[in-house]
Amino acid sequence: MKKYSSEFIRNVALISHGGAGKTSLAEAMLFSSGAINRLGKIEAGTTTTDFDPDEIRKRVTINVSLAPLEWQGVKINLLDTPGYFDFIGDVLGALQVADCAIMMVCAVSGVEVGTEKVWSYANNFNLPRIIFINKLDRENADFEMAIDRLEKHFGQRFIPLQLPIGKEADFKGVVDLVEQKALFFSSDGLKVQEGEIPLDLKSQADSLREKLVEAAAESDDGLLLKYLEGETLDQDEIRHGLRKGMLDRKITPVLCGAATKNYSIQPLLDLIKNYCPSPLEREPMQGCLPDSEVIVTRNPRADEPFSAFVFKTLADPYVGRVNFLKVCSGTAKPDTQVYNVGKEKTERFGQLFSMRGKTQIPMEEVVCGDIAAVAKLQLTVTGNTLCDRTKPVIYQTFKFPEPVISFAVEPKNKGDEDKVGTGLARFLEEDPTFRLERRVETKQTVISGLGELHLEIIVSRLAQKFGVEVDLSTPKVPYKETIRGQSRIEGKHKKQTGGRGQYGHVYLEMEPLASGSGFEFEDKIFGGVVPKQYVPAVEKGIREALEEGILAGYPVVDIRVKLVDGSYHNVDSSEMAFKIASAMAFRKGMEQARPVLLEPIMNVEIVVPESYMGDIMGDLNSRRGRIQGIEPNDGLQKIRAQVPMAEMFKYSIDLRSMTQGRGFFTMSSSHYEEVPFQAAEQVIAQAKAAKAKD
Repeated sequence: MKKYSSEFIRNVALISHGGAGKTSLAEAMLFSSGAINRLGKIEAGTTTTDFDPDEIRKRVTINVSLAPLEWQGVKINLLDTPGYFDFIGDVLGALQVADCAIMMVCAVSGVEVGTEKVWSYANNFNLPRIIFINKLDRENADFEMAIDRLEKHFGQRFIPLQLPIGKEADFKGVVDLVEQKALFFSSDGLKVQEGEIPLDLKSQADSLREKLVEAAAESDDGLLLKYLEGETLDQDEIRHGLRKGMLDRKITPVLCGAATKNYSIQPLLDLIKNYCPSPLEREPMQGCLPDSEVIVTRNPRADEPFSAFVFKTLADPYVGRVNFLKVCSGTAKPDTQVYNVGKEKTERFGQLFSMRGKTQIPMEEVVCGDIAAVAKLQLTVTGNTLCDRTKPVIYQTFKFPEPVISFAVEPKNKGDEDKVGTGLARFLEEDPTFRLERRVETKQTVISGLGELHLEIIVSRLAQKFGVEVDLSTPKVPYKETIRGQSRIEGKHKKQTGGRGQYGHVYLEMEPLASGSGFEFEDKIFGGVVPKQYVPAVEKGIREALEEGILAGYPVVDIRVKLVDGSYHNVDSSEMAFKIASAMAFRKGMEQARPVLLEPIMNVEIVVPESYMGDIMGDLNSRRGRIQGIEPNDGLQKIRAQVPMAEMFKYSIDLRSMTQGRGFFTMSSSHYEEVPFQAAEQVIAQAKAAKAKD
C-alpha cells in the first residue's frame, strides 16, 4: 500500500445494531476495491475482519477491526465495530478516532435498540454520518419504512441519494438521485451498468430529487439565495451543498444496497471519497497539559509536535501487546522513542504497520490522521496518549460504561490459580470495560463485565490463549456482621502440660459503633493487671476473630472493644495465651450482644423509556429496592434507587428483557444495613450447611 498524505485519508467507523451487516459491508468494500480477491462469508467464517476464533464460532463481531483499502486515490481506514452491547467499549474507541461513521440499518428490521445507542454515541463525538440501508434483497425489505423510522426516532433530516430498483429478490440496482441515472449491478456486484431511470420510479425519483436539491441549497447561504431566486443549481453546486450539509451535520445522506451480494458498494466508496471529511477537516484535537487543566490544542499537521491516541489494545501471550493508535499530530516513524504521558515513561516504537484483519501491512511512516498498529510496547494500553516528551499533551479518553454483571471464577484444575490470574490480568490491559477483583470477605475472585456474552468470551479466550479452563458461578454476597447491644465478658485460656503452661485472662467490654466506623480497640487497664507487653497480643487476637463472625462466618465491623480487666501468671503467661483468651472472649461477647447480619446496599440508576416505568418500579419493589427519586433524562426517565446487592446479580439480563434492550443502568456501592430477619435466617442456614459439608 502506497503512502498517502493526510488530505487523502478517510477514517470511517461502521456502526449499527448487531446483525445489520457491518462485517459483510466491510468485506464487500474490500472486495470491490481489490484489497482482497474473494468475497468472504460470515457463515463460512472467512471474512477479513471477523478472524478471531470466538467471532467465527459465534458469528458476531467482538473486537473492533481495522481494514484499510484504496479507492480512486484515497486511503479508507475501515473500522468494523461490534454491534452487541457487551462490546460497546470497542465501539467508543473506534468512534473517538473516526472522522465519519456509516450507520447501517436493516431494511427488514428498521431502527433497532442498537441503532438508537450508536446514533447517540456518534452524536457525542460530533461525527458526520452516512446511512446505508442494507439487506434490500431480503424478504419483507422496505426502503420507505426504514426512512420513516429513522426520521421518527432521530428527527434528523435524512436525504436519500439513492432509490432502490426492484424489491426483495428482484432488487437489482439503484437510482442515483444526484446524477439522475439508474445503476444496474452485475451478479457479483463488480460491474455497474448505467441506464435510464425506470418509468415506474420516475415520479418518485423527481420528488426525492427536489428534496435533495432543496437540502443542498439550505446548507450554503450563497446557494440558498440562488435557489430562492429561482435559478437552477448545477451538479457541482448540488454536490458542494450536500457535502457541506453533511459535514455540518445538518443533513444525513442515505444510500441503500445488499452487502452480501456486493450491490451498491462502488457508489458508497465514491461517496466516502467525495463526501467524507479528511482528518484535516475535523476539529483539532484538544487535550490537557499533564497534571493540569490547561487546554492544549494539536492541529492535524505534520509540523506539529507528535501525538497519538491509543484506542485499542490486544493482548497475546506470544506476540505481546498490539496497540492500535491514531496519529493526531506530527508523524510517527519506526524505531523512535515516544513518551507515554499517563505512565510517565518512555516507550520505543519498533515496526509500525497497518492491519487488514489479521494481516500486517508494514508502514515506513504514519502521517497525522492515519491509523496504525505497533507491537511490544511495554506499558501502553487502551486510552493512553503517546507524544513528544518535550511537548507533552494528554488526550481525554472516552468514558467507558461500568460493568453490570459479575461472576465468581475458579480454575477447574487445582494449581492453575496463577495461570488464571496472569491471563485475566492481560485481559484487563486490552479491555477497560472488564474488571477483576479479589473479595477478601468471600475468598473469591470475581470478574465483571457488560453482559454474559462479554464474560463468556473472556473465559473462552482464557482457555485458548493461556490454556486454562475455569468455572463460573454467581458470586457470594460479601455480607458482614456486627452487634446491636453491649456485653461484658471474661476470656480465660489456661493450660498445664507438665512443663511451662499457658495462661491468659482478660475481661472485654463490647459496644456497637455507627455504620462505617470499622473497629476500635481501647486499652482501659489500670494497675498492670495485664502487663503492657501483652496488650498488643490482646488486640491482635480480637482482630483475627473479627475476620470470621459467629453468625455465618463473615467479617465483623462497626464495633468497639475495650480491654478493662484481667490477670496474668509470672511464668505461664505469653502473647499467644492472651491472644487465644481474647479471641475466646470476643466470640462469647458477640453472642451476648445481639449479633446481626449486614448486607451491601447499592446505589442504582436506571434509565428507561417512560412506557416501561411501571414494570421497572414493580420489579424494584420485588427486589426490596427503595426508590430515591425520578427525573427526566434526554427524553427518557432516570430512576434512582437503593437495592440490596443480593438482588442485583442478574439484573442486566432482566432489564434487557423487560425493556426490549432499551433500558440501561449503572450501579455503585452505597452502604451496609441490617438484613431482614427471614432473609438473614436463610443466609445463616446456608453458611452453616456449607461449613458442615467442608
